Amino acid sequence: MKYKAVIGLEMHCELKSNAKVFSPSRNAYSEVPNSHVNAIDLAFPGVMPVVNRKCVKDSIKMAMVLNCRVPEYMLFDRKNYFYPDLPKGYQLTQFTVPVGVHGHVDIPYEGGILPVDIHDIHLEEDAASMDHLENTSVIDYNRGGVPLLELVTEPCLHSAKEAVAFLEFMRSAYQYCDVSEADSKKGQIRCDVNVSIMDEDAEELGTRVEIKNVNSFGNVHDAIVYEIKRQSDLKDAGRYDEVVQETRRFDEESGRTVHMRSKEDAVDYKYFVEPNIPRYRITPEWKESIRREIPRLSHERRKAYMDAYGFNDTEVSVLTREKAISDYFEKCVVLGMDPKEACNWVTGNVEAWLHRTETSMEDFYLTPEMLKFIVDHVKSGVISGKQAKEIFIKVLEERKEPAAYISRENAQISDAGELEKIIDEIIARSPKEVEGYRNGRDRLFDYFVGQVMKATRGKANPIVTKDILHSKLDV
Repeated sequence: MKYKAVIGLEMHCELKSNAKVFSPSRNAYSEVPNSHVNAIDLAFPGVMPVVNRKCVKDSIKMAMVLNCRVPEYMLFDRKNYFYPDLPKGYQLTQFTVPVGVHGHVDIPYEGGILPVDIHDIHLEEDAASMDHLENTSVIDYNRGGVPLLELVTEPCLHSAKEAVAFLEFMRSAYQYCDVSEADSKKGQIRCDVNVSIMDEDAEELGTRVEIKNVNSFGNVHDAIVYEIKRQSDLKDAGRYDEVVQETRRFDEESGRTVHMRSKEDAVDYKYFVEPNIPRYRITPEWKESIRREIPRLSHERRKAYMDAYGFNDTEVSVLTREKAISDYFEKCVVLGMDPKEACNWVTGNVEAWLHRTETSMEDFYLTPEMLKFIVDHVKSGVISGKQAKEIFIKVLEERKEPAAYISRENAQISDAGELEKIIDEIIARSPKEVEGYRNGRDRLFDYFVGQVMKATRGKANPIVTKDILHSKLDV
């Protein structure tokens, strides 16, 4: 029987900041456990939390990106539960008044639009990290108190592909707004996935199963696919009562979801307003200043590039994959490069270098100004397209200015008189090839081009060379 899947996501993303969200401890990765910890993180008696203003600002920014309603006042709550990674016995979070509620975004999806409704987005502190060894568990409190944004969608997604499309959209939005690196490999993004199934014509949602802390988008996809099949198989077998509200985890090795515990309800956490952080007003002026800082996001740039330059989907996907790549392309255009030419260089040579060397745009040495310098010398006939690509690589490998590789010795030969002398000599010593070409063996034209390139060590301007050859041979 065919069933309709209903999926809701809870996406956790660590924010960029120098300090943690409620303490002055450093918010930075460290291989040394428990090195970025202070008395507030460990809940020593008498300590008081202090809210990180930058984290509040970034959370408001993301609420605006999601078209959420932002409250007049900022408020925090205590979420009470006992677990070794939470020394306070509670987590500082937002429950009563999240920073953003009732949002909506339309994201590009398979040539169309995927509408996604947002329940809320809220700012909270992360828990410590735990490693479970063979006979013991160890805790690293470096992560405890790290600023975390949790985004909760409505149950409005219906496939694994839709879920991943939304997560990729959000990762891009976090990166474009520069509030997070949003790198799942560093544990900066985690996702809880809620899955249920229902009959196609049913109105009531099925029993919701939560899959906890899925750490990559690929695993999110596979966990949803497996869970839909598991629930569907039980329903087909008349055993749907065995689908209960529970928390499961995704096992990467088996590709299956596995039971962890029964699912708690909100009442089990005994939320109450945090008494040590007074509520404070988010002024309209501050909101407006934050709104002005929101850049054009990837989906907006995609549409702009397609409309203005006629780029295809593959081209805009590469150009907008990262804000730094998109900014690089736009700077090339502002400098006066032809948009299509700039696109070809960025999606081809630049992207290939980044992929091959596993570097980021932040470490990319060749600036848009340098690229334009190289391209301008191709247009003026000083160097060939082949030489331009060679210079591009040398600039990156040796980290020198392009001008260091462009000289009279390696300049392209574009002088028609000089090339004509060389071509006349080649034609004079190739009578059989000339006769063959004039008798219909068109492929011999490439032979003459090759001979000119050989004689000039590849420096002959190919366009001028072909023009002269045609004028000499096509008679």
